[in-house]
Amino acid sequence: MHTHSAFRWIKLKSIGAMIIASCGIVVSAYATPVVQQGAPLSKSDIEKMIIGKRIYLSIPFGGEMPLHYRTDGVVDGSGESIGLGRFFAPTDQGAWWIEQNQLCQQWQRWYEGRQFCFRLESLNDNRLIWRRDDGEEGIARVGP
Repeated sequence: MHTHSAFRWIKLKSIGAMIIASCGIVVSAYATPVVQQGAPLSKSDIEKMIIGKRIYLSIPFGGEMPLHYRTDGVVDGSGESIGLGRFFAPTDQGAWWIEQNQLCQQWQRWYEGRQFCFRLESLNDNRLIWRRDDGEEGIARVGP
């Protein structure tokens, strides 16, 4: 390999590492600071509002990321519409369940497979506030 080619390879590898490192920032970007307070949802409220529906997470830099909470306890996620495929796996699938009035989920690849639980609060117009157990929070819209 020529010196020039080796330098270009190192430079491309460094750029790739920066993009991969930024994935954590992009994934955390789903969080939109919330100043509102909604009505806390119980287990039965969560079941009625989530099961079989698509939940659209608001993204601070514009757009929405859809999550589909299937009736069989599987959640499908796609970041393709907001261009996340350039940074990491644009789609993933995981498990969801309700525990102590919280919606919990665990992805196969996203978030390195970590489990998170969310307290949900209902706003008007089919919108939700989600507050994740690590302090992140945001707004989501419930769709069909």
